Amino acid sequence: MTKAIMIQGAGSNVGKSLLVAGIARACVARGLNVAPFKPQNMSNNAAVTVDGGEIGRAQALQARACGLDPVVDMNPVLLKPETDTGAQVIVQGQRFATMKARDYGKAKADLMPRVLESFHRLKKGRDLVIVEGAGSPAEINLRAGDIANMGFAEAADLPVLLAGDIDRGGVIAQLVGTHAVLPADDRNRIKAFLVNKFRGDPTLFADGASEIAARTGWHDLGTLPWFSDAWRLPAEDVMDIASRAGGAFKIAVPRLNRIANFDDLDPLVNEPDVTVEIIEPGRALPGDAHLVLIPGSKSTIADLADFRAQGWDVDLAAHLRRGGHVLGICGGYQMLGQEIIDQDGIEGTPGRVMGLGHLNITTYLEPKKTLAMTQAIHLASGKRLSGYEIHLGQSTGPDTSRAWLSVDGRPEGAASADGRVLGCYLHGLFSADGFRQVYLEQLGGQAGVTGFEARIDDTLEALAQHVENHLDLDRFLDLAQ
Repeated sequence: MTKAIMIQGAGSNVGKSLLVAGIARACVARGLNVAPFKPQNMSNNAAVTVDGGEIGRAQALQARACGLDPVVDMNPVLLKPETDTGAQVIVQGQRFATMKARDYGKAKADLMPRVLESFHRLKKGRDLVIVEGAGSPAEINLRAGDIANMGFAEAADLPVLLAGDIDRGGVIAQLVGTHAVLPADDRNRIKAFLVNKFRGDPTLFADGASEIAARTGWHDLGTLPWFSDAWRLPAEDVMDIASRAGGAFKIAVPRLNRIANFDDLDPLVNEPDVTVEIIEPGRALPGDAHLVLIPGSKSTIADLADFRAQGWDVDLAAHLRRGGHVLGICGGYQMLGQEIIDQDGIEGTPGRVMGLGHLNITTYLEPKKTLAMTQAIHLASGKRLSGYEIHLGQSTGPDTSRAWLSVDGRPEGAASADGRVLGCYLHGLFSADGFRQVYLEQLGGQAGVTGFEARIDDTLEALAQHVENHLDLDRFLDLAQ
């Protein structure tokens, strides 16, 4: 019989996603067939699945930790914010609707059957399913119709492990406070707790853990020290994007308001001779950057307007006059063109918007989304790479005649006449060591990392051992049901 257990957090960003990945990998090392599941996720950093849909990037990493290909059932509801009050709703991998937060709240009850359908389908043939919650069950104002935390745990009849984050302070209040505010039925579902992100000797928190156990009646699964190599793993939360100092070769990345699929930065951040600088709103693009990389966006037209409002369009033009290089990926590619035409009002009011004008292309936004895992060749070097496409719209124009990639046998991308401005729809291209080396060398940098993909697996192995060393996994497995 398949067992399952749910990991919820006493707050947002307490490290649930990494916990699931590490515990799952540790359980796989014990010989178990494990799968990850998250009923509802909110992220613009999505992954394309082998069954032709999209899920949150964290669930794709968790699948990798389990030795599985990502499938849509691992994250049946994905919310991709487009504005401060609305999001695109992805159900079982496909676009379902675009909804305001209030309307989505009313629709959640109708989505629960789809969520349970995915959960039960995923359980087949498994020894264990580890379920990740979203946010915190302490947000009891969201309990009615909930499908992300206790609402799902109740519907699937799951035991719950509650994780707290000591790094932000107040972890005793986080955990004991959650116990205090939850209704009795939800409180009784929580069987154990753990404390995450401890810096220093975890035995120093023994008295604190005893206080939590005494005040809640929950089992103590352990205190997990800070995992210093977490930055080497693909991040899902936009709040986890950070600059990383390396060598003299500098890549400037403007933090778009609706930045999406920023895993393109991970291989570059791992390069010791490369400095990746995230440019926050209110700051100018640095004059000493060798490359400006404009990443993907969930709302290209709105982010283009914000790009101009920050004055980054002026900075970008100056960067090019100084002889700098520019790369736009997906939404960033669309922004670099002459015009974006949105006749169907996919991103707001129907109309056309002038682009930054550095590539002679026009983008037509279309309702049908392109979702594909792809194999590609860098035409100038012959280097092979793999990646994925996830976008609305197609781009065409004279500069596409200088396509610099071949994706599944078709030309992809565009280049300016002088070759200093490139764009494409392919995400994940820098994960290929050979291409990354060639590309950086062409711009005057160098790549020193080999086996980037293998390093992710090595880091997952280290995370699993970290979990095994500090948490009571025997009790964890005993609690699953």
